[in-house]
Amino acid sequence: MHKVRTGALRMARRKRRQPTRFRVGRVTVYFHHGAWWFYYREHGRPVRCTAAEARGEAEQLAAQVNAQLSTGSPTLLAFTSITIPELRQQFLEYHEHVLKSSLGTVQRYRAATQHLETFALQHGQSPPAHAIRPEAFAAYLRRIDVAPNGHAHSAKRKLRDKGVRFILETCRAMFTYAFKQRHLPPYAGNPFAALPLDHLKIEDAKPIFVFTADTELTFFRATSRSAFPIHFVLAKTGLRVGELTHLLIEELDLAGGWLYVRNKPGLAWRIKTGSERVVPLLPEVVAVFRHVIGSRAAGPVFLRERFTPNVPPKLVGDLAALERVCVERQAAAEVPPSRHEVLRIACTVWRDAGAIKADAVRCSFVRVMKAIGLPRASCPKSWRHSFATLL
Repeated sequence: MHKVRTGALRMARRKRRQPTRFRVGRVTVYFHHGAWWFYYREHGRPVRCTAAEARGEAEQLAAQVNAQLSTGSPTLLAFTSITIPELRQQFLEYHEHVLKSSLGTVQRYRAATQHLETFALQHGQSPPAHAIRPEAFAAYLRRIDVAPNGHAHSAKRKLRDKGVRFILETCRAMFTYAFKQRHLPPYAGNPFAALPLDHLKIEDAKPIFVFTADTELTFFRATSRSAFPIHFVLAKTGLRVGELTHLLIEELDLAGGWLYVRNKPGLAWRIKTGSERVVPLLPEVVAVFRHVIGSRAAGPVFLRERFTPNVPPKLVGDLAALERVCVERQAAAEVPPSRHEVLRIACTVWRDAGAIKADAVRCSFVRVMKAIGLPRASCPKSWRHSFATLL
């Protein structure tokens, strides 16, 4: 009699237990390794994935997935696996053709994500994007030697902390794009989001050089007559080098003492941030601008050294005239030009208009800094840093 009662109690307990497997329409829900999993078929393809830790949440999610399967719409848990090279190509094309990010930004993203593609392909075949381990990739970035400027013949060195952080931030943005495009499992999320990038310590950053009054005076005394106006304007306005080399005479209001930094989409040039601004001019800077411009009425403010009032550049005109030439050259192309080709054509217009190159400004800065005994400071952005420090 006692054995019969014990067996009945056991059977009653088993009946009271919740089942570890049940169905919600087309979705089978089962308990496995401490979580509830789903199994169903979508477009003839079997899908097995983790759903939730709590049974109630799994039941609600299963009902949603079943409803989506019934209507033929993509399910919440559906995703299309993709390799790193394919994801990288889609991400770059999205920035170039959809968001219309600047070509410089696209190029920086291309260089940053190339490290992830190299890491993924180091064993031959690329694994799926959702199988990438960000921690292992971050450790890989700490080990490799790279050329800082990307040139094949440059001396290689380890990546600096800021470089590592930028690469990881770019990869995080790329995986956010992948998640929105349903290339990642929805229950996994962005694997790079778990990295504490905002708290990454910057210990080996390149020191920023800031001019003092004495070093500034020494620099100006050592520079050439042709380079002095360029560096003086950089020092007293805080302009970026690209903004100075693409500055047109019509963007100066010398009578009012203002300088207008504007985008020039018709000539394939835009400000780094895209935000136009107005810069006040000191009387000394106005005097320098008047000396540089002379009797000219249009064209770039700073011309290459070989151009003089007696030897003008090939193209002379204001912004509208230069844009017309650029459009004519684009129309003369055999096929519709891409963004890179438009940029190349625009560069020929700036060249024929006599505009000084940014590389020439940098080379001039490096020569003078070497001459005054400060060869480690090799970036003309030091003028902008000094200007901001004085502010």
